[in-house]
Amino acid sequence: MTSSGSARSEGDSWDLASSVGATATMVAASRALASSEPDPLLDDPFAEPLVRAVGHPFFVRMLDGEIPLEDSEMPFTYQQRREQITARTRYFDDFFRAATEAGIRQAVILAAGLDARAYRLDWPAGTVVFEVDQPDVINFKSVTLAQIGAEPTAERRPVGVDLREDWPEALRDNMFDASEPTAWIAEGLLPYLPPDAQDRLLDNITALSAPASRIATENITDMSVFTDERARAMRSGWRKHGLDIDVAELVWLGPRRPAGDYLEAGGWTVTRYPTEQVYAKYGFEMPDNENLAMFRGAVGYLSAELS
Repeated sequence: MTSSGSARSEGDSWDLASSVGATATMVAASRALASSEPDPLLDDPFAEPLVRAVGHPFFVRMLDGEIPLEDSEMPFTYQQRREQITARTRYFDDFFRAATEAGIRQAVILAAGLDARAYRLDWPAGTVVFEVDQPDVINFKSVTLAQIGAEPTAERRPVGVDLREDWPEALRDNMFDASEPTAWIAEGLLPYLPPDAQDRLLDNITALSAPASRIATENITDMSVFTDERARAMRSGWRKHGLDIDVAELVWLGPRRPAGDYLEAGGWTVTRYPTEQVYAKYGFEMPDNENLAMFRGAVGYLSAELS
């Protein structure tokens, strides 16, 4: 069992089995469940081998069907977890598809973690996909996927750098072209950044973006859903079955300007999508689940285009 440890601090570190890194493995494990037979909702053949390579006991047991997701203390049932991650994954997949259909040939995945879009999406010829994350995370994914014979479907340029460091310079060092429109995603990233770091991230994205660039991320309007007592109680089922991760200790508190508002002030045209709308787009109904109900009013999605 790997614990999340204590609350966040400046300059803290982690791997894919601890702290913030374990949340990336959790998301990949959910994608693996959604891709599993007999009723796959996603097609991500890389999620399961990546999760098994990380080796976190809870997530391996989840893939092996040994975690009782129907337990009343677990936050989501098996099917609710699969539908939630499918809606989220398809939203960002379709964002990239729409961007490339519009002619964009440069994509950046920030805090890429175990994201395998550079390997599983059907990218147009000439597309370059930059994956930005900590060097150990980038190396782990690159080596693991090479060992199973996976090959990128675009020109993949891994950029091993902590987002708290000078990642724009690291991008440029890997032949990022700021004069060309770029499609950016920051999936599951912003709550784990201090408020001022979120602003700097968005400022850097704007500075690196040519006109017609696009970005997609979550639209978070109330950070308290990650930290209040309801959220802590929701995770009691995880602890019961051996997962000692408290997201409330991993997110950064303090006043935070919503990303959509900040982007609009920076010259982006922003479109916001409530969770119910994204669910409906992919053929799902919002389930009668108090945990999902708690989040859906505070966490949606957004995309934006630079004028």
